[in-house]
Amino acid sequence: MSITSDRSPATAVQLPLTKLGPSFGAEIDGIDLARLTDDEVTAIRAALVEHKVLFVSGQNLDDAQQIEFGRRLGEVTAGHPVHDSGDVAPEVYALDSQDNGFSDVWHTDVTFVRRPPAISILRAVVLPPHGGDTTWADSQLAYESLSPGLRAHLDTLTAVHDGNRAFGYYLAQRRQGQGNLWDGEVVTELVPVEHPVVRVHPESGRKGLFVNPGFTSHIAGVSEYESRGLLDILYAHLTKPEHIVRHRWQPGDVALWDNRSTAHYANRDYGDQHRVMHRITLAGDVPFGVSRETLPVSRETSPLG
Repeated sequence: MSITSDRSPATAVQLPLTKLGPSFGAEIDGIDLARLTDDEVTAIRAALVEHKVLFVSGQNLDDAQQIEFGRRLGEVTAGHPVHDSGDVAPEVYALDSQDNGFSDVWHTDVTFVRRPPAISILRAVVLPPHGGDTTWADSQLAYESLSPGLRAHLDTLTAVHDGNRAFGYYLAQRRQGQGNLWDGEVVTELVPVEHPVVRVHPESGRKGLFVNPGFTSHIAGVSEYESRGLLDILYAHLTKPEHIVRHRWQPGDVALWDNRSTAHYANRDYGDQHRVMHRITLAGDVPFGVSRETLPVSRETSPLG
C-alpha cells in the first residue's frame, strides 16, 4: 500500500506493510533498515504517524547502523537524560536485565522533560528463550473512545510529569548529579514539567491521551483525590485490550513507535534469564494541547500543583 499523510510529505513508495489492526500497529517485511532509499525513509516516517508502531523483522543491525537509521528519520538524542551509556554509544540506552534494566510499568518515553522524544527505535540484542514481550497502547484511539463530555473536560487539563521517582536516586548517587546533555543542556536535576493531558499530534492533528503511570505524578489544579481518580480511569481505559498490540520478540526484530501517540510496557516474565534491548530516541517538540494558548511550560511544581 502507498503510505501518505495529510501533513507528511507524499511518497509513492510501496512499503510491504501488513496492518495488525484497523488503525494501530503494522509489520513491514522484506526491507533492510541499513539500506533504505530516501523515499523509503519518508514512507516509514509517514507510516509511523499513521500506524503508531511498526515491527521490522530479519534485521542485522549493530549500534552504529541503528543510530544511522535513526539519523535518517530525525535528530538522534542522547540515549537517556540521566543514565550513563556505559560501554555502548552515548546515543544508545541499553536495557539489560542483569543491570536492573526493566520497563515493567506502562510509560511513554522520557515525558518528564520539556521536549519528550518524538520516536523511539528498539532493537533486540539478547532475548530470553521465553517471555519478554512488549505491549503498546494507542493513546489516540483511547481518547477518541471516551465519552464526549469527559473528552471535553480532559481537553482543559494539564498534568505534572516527574522523573525523580524513577531516576532521581540514580542521578544523585550513581551520576553525582551530572547527567547527560539533553536538549542543549546538561541534566543536573529533574525539575517536574507540565504537559497537556490531551496532546495534539503535531503532524496528524489527532488528539491523544498524554499521561502515563511511569512519569505522570498528578493532574494540576485539582485535589489529590480527584487527580488519582481521573488518572486511574484514564490508565484503565488506555490499556483496554482493544487499544493495544503485543509483540513477541524474535532475533533480528526492530520496533519503531511514535512516542507522541503511544504508551508501552515490557513484560518481566522471564525469571533470571538474560534480556538486553538497545533503544535510541529522536528529538521531539514541546507538547501542545487543544488550545495553544494553554501551552504548558516547564516549571517547578508543588506535590499537588
